[in-house]
This record gives sequence, structure tokens and C-alpha cells, in this order.
Amino acid sequence: MILTMAIIRSYITLAFVGLILLPINNLNFLAYAAESEGLGASFIFGDSLVDCGNNNYLSTLSKANIRPNGMDFQPSGGNPTGRFTNGRTIGDIIGEELGQPNYAVPFLAPNATGKAILYGVNYASGGAGIMNATGRIFVNRVGMDIQIDYFNETRKQIDKLLGPSKAKEYISKRSIFSITVGANDFLNNYLLPVLSIGARISETPDAFIDDLITHFRAQLTRLYQLGARKFVIGNVGPIGCIPYQKTINQLDQNQCVELPNKLALQYNGRLKDLVAELNDNLPGSTFVYANVYDLVSDLITNYEKYGFSTASRACCGNGGQYAGIVPCGPTSSLCTDRSKHVFWDPYHPSEAANIILAKKLLDGDTRVISPMNLRQLRDH
Repeated sequence: MILTMAIIRSYITLAFVGLILLPINNLNFLAYAAESEGLGASFIFGDSLVDCGNNNYLSTLSKANIRPNGMDFQPSGGNPTGRFTNGRTIGDIIGEELGQPNYAVPFLAPNATGKAILYGVNYASGGAGIMNATGRIFVNRVGMDIQIDYFNETRKQIDKLLGPSKAKEYISKRSIFSITVGANDFLNNYLLPVLSIGARISETPDAFIDDLITHFRAQLTRLYQLGARKFVIGNVGPIGCIPYQKTINQLDQNQCVELPNKLALQYNGRLKDLVAELNDNLPGSTFVYANVYDLVSDLITNYEKYGFSTASRACCGNGGQYAGIVPCGPTSSLCTDRSKHVFWDPYHPSEAANIILAKKLLDGDTRVISPMNLRQLRDH
């Protein structure tokens, strides 16, 4: 059959139009294919331990976008990003180890759109807690309820990118939801006399922890209803051992404040039961319990074994014996070797400590993370 030039031109035109329309009509297929190997997305919720810059976009007293924060964060050339440490957070390190090519983007950042969200989104906010009242001393922060609202927005965007069916599979089978929250509910709520003395008078520790568990159960169930299936739930660490607590209570370096740790342990016991309950009652879900308390306690107690010179003094901070009063900033004293300090500032671990903790969560046994570690969860 002989084709006329007009017919040939029409075929060429249709082919060209097809190429133009391909990214639009089949973006769902292309985006999904690009993510066909390894971990899907890493969705990170919580507080300043894993905030990667959301608080940069808030009018808040809880910020880390000032030097020398981030001085060892290589992707930024050592410039502050809003991470509350000198380098990478535990969330960053775990994402790398699980094969994530890019870090999860802060939800509030302008670039948290399009294909970037398929690598993951970080909703964590410095000062945030399970309870909405937690962290109000900082004026603004994004609590867990709002963080889940934000994920709902992301969920709708992924539906548009991949199509509802592939989006559901991507989120439920290949993505991991990590939640690191609870410490502020004690440090910047229940244990904060200025703001919560009324609550402490009217509410016993048992009642407050009951409220925490009730709220957290509802929050995790809501994430499940939005499609999440693979969860990592970190318990509350030994918050009585941070440089801030040691400094204001004038403790020796091998001492910790008893009440915060007692509350953390009480909450952690209830949290472990909650994780078991959700595993039993939410079909198809896998909730992994990360025993951060014991991991950090071991790091603090046996710091020399891990190559640190101190587990009491903040590398960056001011005030008192352990530089534990004033948060890290341009006028802070700064240690000469960040890799020798368990704590970067009065509250947060150094990158060196985060690396150790992350690797134990990735490859540890059921004493530290159960019923499986994070590499097993990725492939589960």
C-alpha cells in the first residue's frame, strides 16, 4: 500500500502528539515504574529527633536553621537545614540504608510536590507531641493530629501521580511509616510547671498516660485507614538523662533524673501493649516496636565502648556543667570533635550516635526491635 504524503504527515503528527501526551496521560505508569525497586516511600512523623526542616516554615521558637546546626550535613555543604543535630537524623540514615535514593522532603517545603513525594515525606516538627497542647511553649509546632492531616493531603497527591490502585499498593505494600513521638508530651507538657501545673494537679501520671495511649491509638488507626500498613513505632528514650535534665538538676555525669525516666518507662510499657493490640486488631498491618529507651540507655551507660568521650555534655550549647541550658546557636560553645559526643545539643543526639542507633534498628534482634527489624520490615 502506497501512503500519500498527507497520510504520512498525519501519522507523524499523531506520533508527536502521543509523545507529548505520554508524560501527562501515563505519568502514573512512568512514576510508578521509576520506583519499581526497593523501598517505596518513607513517611516520617514525630518531633525534633526526626524533623528535617518543617519548623523552618513556622513562626516558632523551636528552630534549628541556624549555625552550627547541620555543620556535618554533606548535602547542604554544612549549612543548617532545620535538622536538630550536626548531621543526619536517624530517619535520614535509615532511609539511606533501606535504599532510598533521596531523603524524605519536609511536607512544608516548596519542593514537597510531584515525583519528589514518591521517595517519602517528612511531617515531623520540633516540639510536637501526641497531645495537641504539647509544645505550646514554642508558640507553633505541628502536632500528630495535624501531621496526619498533612499525610492525607500527600495521599491524594500520590493517587493523582500513580492512579488510585497503584497508589494503594505503593503505600500499603512498599512504604514504611515511622513515628518518633512522645518525649515532648512529658518534657514540654506534663513535666512543665509553667504551663501544665493545673493538669498535673488534676491528672495523675496514670491518667495522663491513659490519655496519651488513647490519643495515639486513634492517630495510628487513622493512618491505617488512610492506607498505611508497615509501621515503626519508637518508644520514649531515657529523657531524664539528656544534658538539659542533668544540668538543671545539677547531677553527676553518671546520674539521671528519676521522674522523667520513670514516666517514660511507664508509658513505654503501655505503648508496647498498644502495638500488640494494633497488630491483632488491624488486618494486614505490621506494627514494629522500636525499643529506643534501652538502645539509648546502653549508649549512655557504655559510651566509651562505642568510642565516645562523654555521654553527659552537649557538644553545642551553653550553661552549666554540661552545656545543657541554652540550645545550640551561633554563640554556643562548640566541642572540637563531634564524633566523641553522644549528644549534639542539650536535647538531641549527635550524628555519630544516630548512626549507631539507626544500625541497631536496621539489623537488631527482637531485644531492641520486634517482631522484626527494619530491613525485614522493608521486605515483609
